[in-house]
Formats: sequence, C-alpha cells, structure tokens
Amino acid sequence: MRHTINHKIGWVIGLSFIICHLSLSPAKAQVGTWHNYLAYHDVQQIQAASGSDLFVLASNGLYQYNLQDKTIYTYDKTKGLSDVNITNIRWCPQTKRLVAVYNNCNIDLVETNGNVVNVSDIYSKSMTGDKTINSITINGQYAYLACSFGVVKVDTKNAEISESYMLNLNITAVAFDASYIYARSQSNGVWRAALNTNVIDPNNWQQTTTFPSFTQDNTDYDTYIEEVKTLDPGGPKYNYFGFLRFKHQRLYSCGGGYSMAADLKRPGTVQIMKDGNWSELQDNIADVTGWRYINVLTVDADNDPEHVFVGGQTGLYEFQNSQFVKAYNIDNSPLESNQGEKKHWVLVEGIAMDSNNNLWCLNSGAFTQSILELTNTKTWNSYHTSQLMNPDGANSLYGMCSPFFDSRGLLWFVNYHWNTPSFYCYDIGSKSLIKSYKNLINQDGTSIGEYYNPHCICEDLDGNIWVGTEFGPVLIEKDNIYTDNTYITQVKVPRNDGTNYADYLLSGIPITSIAIDAGGRKWFGTSSNGVYLISADNMTELHHFTISNSALLSNNIESIAINNESGEVFFGTDNGLCSYMSDATTTYDEMTKDNVWAYPNPVAHDYTGLITIVGLTYNADVKILASNGALVAEGRSNGGTFTWDGCDKNGNRVASGVYMVATAKSDGSKGTVCKIAIIH
Repeated sequence: MRHTINHKIGWVIGLSFIICHLSLSPAKAQVGTWHNYLAYHDVQQIQAASGSDLFVLASNGLYQYNLQDKTIYTYDKTKGLSDVNITNIRWCPQTKRLVAVYNNCNIDLVETNGNVVNVSDIYSKSMTGDKTINSITINGQYAYLACSFGVVKVDTKNAEISESYMLNLNITAVAFDASYIYARSQSNGVWRAALNTNVIDPNNWQQTTTFPSFTQDNTDYDTYIEEVKTLDPGGPKYNYFGFLRFKHQRLYSCGGGYSMAADLKRPGTVQIMKDGNWSELQDNIADVTGWRYINVLTVDADNDPEHVFVGGQTGLYEFQNSQFVKAYNIDNSPLESNQGEKKHWVLVEGIAMDSNNNLWCLNSGAFTQSILELTNTKTWNSYHTSQLMNPDGANSLYGMCSPFFDSRGLLWFVNYHWNTPSFYCYDIGSKSLIKSYKNLINQDGTSIGEYYNPHCICEDLDGNIWVGTEFGPVLIEKDNIYTDNTYITQVKVPRNDGTNYADYLLSGIPITSIAIDAGGRKWFGTSSNGVYLISADNMTELHHFTISNSALLSNNIESIAINNESGEVFFGTDNGLCSYMSDATTTYDEMTKDNVWAYPNPVAHDYTGLITIVGLTYNADVKILASNGALVAEGRSNGGTFTWDGCDKNGNRVASGVYMVATAKSDGSKGTVCKIAIIH
C-alpha cells in the first residue's frame, strides 16, 4: 500500500512539474470558436434594469453597464443573442427581462445575468405583407409590440406570444388607460378597444380622437446619456466591412458600399484592428477636400504599416499615422472622373502595392486611363491600354477591382460589370496585358454563361489562380498562364454514388470572396449561402457555415481575410464583422522545441474542445503517443497546425497523464517532440 501511495504521490508531483512548465506556453483562442466584432458606438436607447445595471442599445448592438462597479458586458451571437441588428429595447420590471426586438422581427428576452430566451414566432411566421415591429410598450408582464399589421402581445414571463390583434393597420405605438388599449396608426389615426371585451376581434376596435400621451419614456436615456457617452465598450466604430486585408499583423478594413448596381452611400471609413484594439483613419475628409467622402472600396499599406492608401468612389487618398495627407483627383493626378469634371466620381475600385512600394491603381470608367502607377517617389505613370476599354470605346471598364500580385509578380484583377465581365493578367515588367479572359469556356468546351460577373480573384498555394463568379468558382491552372490557352477549369467533384458522374465545385453559387489558408484550403464567401471551406485537393466540403448553424452574422459575405499566424478567418458581412478560429496556421521550415507547442496545456477535466498543436511544417506527420509508447492518434497537419480531440483511435477519451506529440516532415525526416498533460 505504501508503495502505491508513494507512486501516486510521485506521479502527481511529476505531473505538477510538467504543468508548471507547460503553463509558460502562450495562450490562444480555441480552434472552432467564433468571435463577433460589433460596433457599439452610436447610442440609440438606454434602459435602466434592476439593481445598478443599464442596458444600452448602440449601433444596433447591445451592451450592459453596471453603474457601481463600472463593468461593461457586450452581447452578440457568441454570447447568447439569437440574431443581429436590434432596433428596439424595453425593460420589463415585473419579470426582470429586457425585450430586445430585431429588424427581422426576431425577439430576445435578456436577463441581467446574461441569460437569453428567444421568442421567434413572428420572425418564423410566413406573412405576405410587411411585419416590421415599430415600438414596444410594457404593461405588467406583457410587452405590446406595435407592428405594421397590428399589435402583438408577448408574455415575457413565459416567453411566448399571448395574442395578436390583426388590425390591418401600420401601428406605430401602443398605450393604455384604466379601461382601454390604444393603438396609433401611421396614417389612419388612433384606434382603441375596451379591455373588458375580446380585443382580438377587430370589430371591437373603434377610431377615437381621445387617447393617452404616446410619448415614449426617455427618462433613462436623459438621465444616463452623459455617463454612457464616456464609455468604451470596444469594437469598431461602424459595422461596414466591404473590404478586408490582413497585413503587418493588422486587419485593414474599409466600408465598401458601391458597385455599378448599387450605391449604398456608406460613410467613408477605414478601420484597423491590431492586437484586438481598433482605430480609425481620419474620416472628416469631406470637410478638408470640399467633396463627399463615401463608399471607400479598397485599402493597402506599404512597408510602413502606418502609411496607408485608400481608394473608392471619390478618388485615391493617402494617410500617415491615421491622419489625412493628400487626396489624388482630376486636378493633381492622371486619375479621371467618369462624369467629366466631377471630383466625387473618380472611381478607384482597386489598388495594390508591389514589392517595391509602388502603388498600382485601377481607374474605372475613365476616358483615357485604366492602369496607373504611383511610384514610391510620388510620380505617376500611366499604362493605359485599349484592351481595357468598354466595347463602345468611350470609357475604360466600369468595374475593375480586386487587384493582387501573384507569386510570379503578375498583376491580376477582375471587371465585375455586366457590360464586359472579364478578368486579366498584367505584367508590370513588360508593361503589357498578357492574358484576357472574357467569354469563359471550361475544360469540357462548355461556356460558363454570358453574365458570369467575376467578383474576386486570388492565388492558391500551388500557383493556380481562382476566380469567384456569379456561377461558382473557376480556376486558371498555373501551367496555362504563359500559354495561349484561355480556357478555364471548373473543378469536378465525384458524386461517389457508384456512378462515374461528377459535379462542378459549388456550381451555380455566386462567389463574392475567396481566401486561401495556410493549409491550402479554400474559403469561399457567397452572396446568400454563407461560407464554404473546401479541402486543399478541392474534393471535400469541410464546412458550410450559415447564420442557422454558426455565429456567422449574415449569409451575405462581402469579404474574407486570414491571419495565418493565428488561423483566425475574418468575414466581412452586410451585418458587420465576425471571425472563426480555424485549424490551419503558417508553416515553419523546421520543427523545433521552441516553435512546436500545444494548447490548451494542461487540458482541464471539463475541457471538451480540440487540442491544438502549432509550429509544424507543411503536411507534417503527427503522432500522439501514450507514456508507454502506444499510438493514440495520428494525422497530417493543416499548414502548421494539427488538432486532436483528446480521444484514442476508438473514440474514447484518453486517461489522465502526459502524452507525447511526435512529429516528422512530409519527407519522413525527423521533427521534434512536445508534451500534453491531460487531467480528469
């Protein structure tokens, strides 16, 4: 017995020593987790809750502030909320729940302890007409919702719809006195029903000219607004993320908002996140230049991460240390307006910095310009070519965007406009357009379709070029880039159903953005189908994230960028910015004890997520071994990352102990070993 006790004591002491050593490993977010980066800047409503808590609706997001301890807690889809874009909030004192209404008529009931209960009946109900919720009135335990079709009574205690009063009127407010419920319509005056009658029956409602005051109670807002204005809940200033670029360990973003098919008039904004902290470039540019500053579409920085260039609907702008430096327009550069002398119509929808800090610009819709270079010495060069003119010869292509330099130094870009859907390869060395792709024919000799409207373009780890079109992704194989072949490849995915049939990859799905991660996998953003993650060999759909199965903020993806150091994948949507912590990171040339480590480590007894090993070479062989040398699990890395679910080959959770991670390069040469402590 004494020997057994001493053995156990020795094991615990040894494990404790290992745990202390392993705790020095840097902390990282868990693979498979989501993060929402929402704005809480523009305060809209304030509701005093029980105790010392305030609920604040700001930028259509929600946060909670404690007046005593000054703490702030932000809510989003990763913290219990069911949706995004809250339009109204109201506190119910009787049930101690906040009624939060979304712009799509979804409803959440939020408690001060962070508990959230969803009431989705109105949201999920099929109706032919509008079902907007205009305002909330609290009466006892009930919330009365003034809707575009009538009034809905919500029982906040039991989290259910109690009654609906279908008045066929656009009701903007509800009020009560001792005998009646009143409903004010947008254009048909005020209606009321006696509370001792069947209020559901529309025949019991009569028009009236006498009613209680409909002024919403703004006491909480007026009382606390000055203090709330001093708060910093974190996050960006705006929820506009039409374009993302990850560079210099920073996420550069701008609002977007313009194409030839839409003009959203989003405020000109460039927001930058570094180490989780947000900053904005100076944005009162219209006051300085004298013309509007909206719909900023693209951003890039040179070797100095604080030296930033911005392009958009109204021209090209330069910033240093977040401050405005210069606007380039028809007066001081070769850039041209597509509407004569109008400075606020200088379309620079795409910019890209080359390896020598020269900025390349695409001037859409110009009369005599298309490709321009602003050198690092601030001189302009124009490389206009007639090949980039519209068929009528009057203007350059109307939608040139998404330029990038591939691994060969070639400049690629697309033209999304329906007039001439196309994409191009330009050699900045020879100053010539070496490839044009217009009427797309695939490897089978089949046309992809006339109006395929390419939206984005990028290069994979093998040197192939991917283009996102209205009809799905297409591929330019690297071996065809310097040949006369102009056909495109649509990847065929076997059905594996016993036939020889195959389907084109994501055929018919509009692709709005593409990013390649460190494992060579493709992230495809779509206009209405969320995000797809496709394996490096293009044969397997690894994930399909939508708003219904993830914390994705919208199924309409406008942009994607990846931090390959951490594996975090950012999604700019029409509802704001969110991210997913993927299991692929930057690869290393060598695996050493200094760069190969695991997290979380030690693994606590209540942890059920993935255990992540980072610092690996590309396609490294990884084996998890028990202390007796038995093989527990094995596999290949995604880029520089390998994940383990903490189970053996039979799917059973492994016992407490220290497990060895043995690695080897893809060619079989030896890697290194790290340890993982697991405690149950």
